[in-house]
Amino acid sequence: MMRPKTFHIALGSNKGDRLSHLQKAVNLIYQRIGAIKQISKVYQSPAFGFESDDFYNCCLTLQSDLQPQQVLDILLAIEIELGRLRTNPNAYEARTIDLDIILVQDEVITTETLIVPHPEMQKRKFVLLPLNDIASKVEHPVFKKTINTLLEECNDESVLEPIAEVLQNPSVAFDFSKYNYIAVEGNIGAGKTSLATKISNDFNAKLILERFADNPFLPQFYKDASRYAFPLEMSFLADRYQQISDDLSQLDLFKDFIVSDYDVFKSLIFSKVTLQEDEFNLYRKLFYLMYKELRKPDLYVYLYQNTERLQQNIKKRGRDYEQNIADEYLEKINTGYMDFLKTQSDFNVKIIDISSKDFVNNREDYLWVLQEIFSN
Repeated sequence: MMRPKTFHIALGSNKGDRLSHLQKAVNLIYQRIGAIKQISKVYQSPAFGFESDDFYNCCLTLQSDLQPQQVLDILLAIEIELGRLRTNPNAYEARTIDLDIILVQDEVITTETLIVPHPEMQKRKFVLLPLNDIASKVEHPVFKKTINTLLEECNDESVLEPIAEVLQNPSVAFDFSKYNYIAVEGNIGAGKTSLATKISNDFNAKLILERFADNPFLPQFYKDASRYAFPLEMSFLADRYQQISDDLSQLDLFKDFIVSDYDVFKSLIFSKVTLQEDEFNLYRKLFYLMYKELRKPDLYVYLYQNTERLQQNIKKRGRDYEQNIADEYLEKINTGYMDFLKTQSDFNVKIIDISSKDFVNNREDYLWVLQEIFSN
């Protein structure tokens, strides 16, 4: 997965219920574009360049997988949805909502429809003051000065006052911090790595990803399962045990919780499918000796995908050694997971059917998955 880009967006309103318009814009940005990491104070400021009612202005930090032009297009659509009418594009006028891209990381963008950094930002205190709340040390990629320095040097003498009310970040609806350790599981190609990574990015979690690519037996197993099943499962078990033991014992004071894209119990699920009975009996004894020492997840999220969708995802990600996985094998793995989950009473299990969802490319689907995680 590509890492999301960081955007800084300026919001303003001076028509109607100004605070409500700002909050609605924040909500729609979160729903349609990406994760909101920070929101500044809201400042009351005089209209700039024309006579009108005072504005409410703020800025937010946004992370999104979308490209800048896509973000701009959605912002313009949100403006229209919230009642902005551009009667004269060449003149300042009162508006229910005004949304501008101020910065996109350290990028410099010049197109017919988008200029970044915003060409007037250094002249406008109603942009710099709220932006300084959340990005004081961010450097302007052209002027090579921090936002704090630009604010100090700004000649705009407008008087801005913070209001008492604050805007709500919609992400507070998903309180992952009540869990210390979350495991995301699923069949081959279910999307567990993608979901764990997105949760880590959006909610400040330490991410643990399975090191499957380093296993030398995996390509050989898919060519000759009977010969390589036992060394494959033993090497996976040893590596998973070592990784989880190490990563869960290492505190990260700057992260709120831990999320992984696997739970060690998957070793027993897969081995039951791949091993002969005598091999599995020996393996199971070794497994439980190790498993009882490990910390169990506070929340176990299982992503269910039907076999057809799993095969589509496997083909799409293009790992050569996975291309001939049989439907029967995937179905046996899924049955193994379901049998395991039915017996668990030690931790909280959420089974989510995502067969009709694409949470990687569709933010609405991603937010639906989050809602399912927190549903009763």
